[in-house]
Amino acid sequence: MSYNKQMALPINIDKLIKKEVIESERIEFKKGWNPEDTMHSICAFANDINNWGGGYIVIGIEEKEGIPILPPFGINQNSIDGMQKKIIEICNIITPSYTPIISPELYMGKHILVIRVNGGDNRPYRAPKTLGKKKIEKLYWVRKGSTTVVANKSDENRLLELANNVPFDDRLNCNASIDDLSLPTMQSFLKEIGSDLYEQSSKIPFEDLCRKMSLVRGPSEDLGILNVGLLLFCENPEKFFRGCQTDIIVYKDEVGDSFEESKFTGPIHNQLRSALSFLKSNIIKEQIIKISGVAEAKRTLNYPYEAIEESLANAFYHRSYENQNIIEVNIRLDRIEILSFPGPLPPLDKKTLKQERIVARDYRNRRIGDYLKELKLTEGRGTGFPKIRKSMRNNNSPDPIFKTDDKLSYFLTILPSNLMFVDTDLDDYKESILKFCIKERSRKEILKYVGLSNLHSNAMRHIQPLIDSGYLDYLYPHVPNTPHQKYIITDKGILKIDK
Repeated sequence: MSYNKQMALPINIDKLIKKEVIESERIEFKKGWNPEDTMHSICAFANDINNWGGGYIVIGIEEKEGIPILPPFGINQNSIDGMQKKIIEICNIITPSYTPIISPELYMGKHILVIRVNGGDNRPYRAPKTLGKKKIEKLYWVRKGSTTVVANKSDENRLLELANNVPFDDRLNCNASIDDLSLPTMQSFLKEIGSDLYEQSSKIPFEDLCRKMSLVRGPSEDLGILNVGLLLFCENPEKFFRGCQTDIIVYKDEVGDSFEESKFTGPIHNQLRSALSFLKSNIIKEQIIKISGVAEAKRTLNYPYEAIEESLANAFYHRSYENQNIIEVNIRLDRIEILSFPGPLPPLDKKTLKQERIVARDYRNRRIGDYLKELKLTEGRGTGFPKIRKSMRNNNSPDPIFKTDDKLSYFLTILPSNLMFVDTDLDDYKESILKFCIKERSRKEILKYVGLSNLHSNAMRHIQPLIDSGYLDYLYPHVPNTPHQKYIITDKGILKIDK
């Protein structure tokens, strides 16, 4: 056996196999070694038809209904060198040729082989159906769900469209050199995610480390630096991307004349964390209400942290770093606005953003998402919007709003404050109504109590504003127009009249 652990991957192997950081569609488990199947899977991941960033092939682990069977079946230790040589051979059969990252691993006491296949620069790629001696037509291969299949005509057209469209974060930056990458920042990342590569990072040449992390490309004499490397591991990425900055503006009044501004720069994952820390320490507030007869007090936040975290992480992930506009976070008196540029990629538009579940087909940055997931700063694809909505609803906050324009020139997330934190002045009528509604009351009872006739106009003038402000609630909120409707003061209303 001649292989060595210098081929470690920049990812935590245990989390990879358990699909904690990579979606199931991007991992293919194989119990045994089959060169043809492996070639087809490498070709499919390299084609990266969804711009997800390629994928992983794990040889030596069987799966059942998408779940890896552990402990691994394993592969013969003495066969690993031959397998690696054969992988290089079949990758030269692929047209154009492709070079994956191959890493022998010892997992749960068994030897396995992990093949990392990044989305290719020269797609579309083709490979023959068999490895026979006869010349056979080469076919395009793609991933459909968690399966590798021959591309249909529609898939072929899609691949040809993508031929000259490498996502920005995976492109070379002609203005940078390897000296712009920070070894301490890279080591900090590897240590945090628990990668075996961390132990080797101070022992191997820096260029080798950059290659193993897929941050550079090309021969040593003309080494190219990828944008993803500069965005995450350059201490001052704003030198290369003018819009790589986040501004948080906290407004003190409705007009916007009085405000405080904070700026955040640096590697994007550190920048995201710093901005989130600021918001958690300075913006999120808690309201505690003691309820008579109940031991545990009721706690409510003006904004749930989970919604802020996911919204801001989405902005970092889906924005364009070619665009010179920064990420803006505006803290208004009654809402948080997170603005990034440009808007979503088609087919997403103004209409689809109103749907409960939104799943993007294309991704502007195919590498950044993997790093953010490794650092637990975001979750799997298609989970962001549902998570934001769920956390807002669990906090009894109004639903979030996602907006763009017809030209898809911007993306705006609005997180309305929980109504308990939005203060509204009360006139004598409204204050009397709140005190009267300590017990549930009908519209007729309320208006009679304050000396008004039971007219719709009086209800709209004196009752509806209390509902809109969160001071008063329907007894039957799901059927607001029922003739049996009554009204009851809310926790926010109780706090208001106590003041």
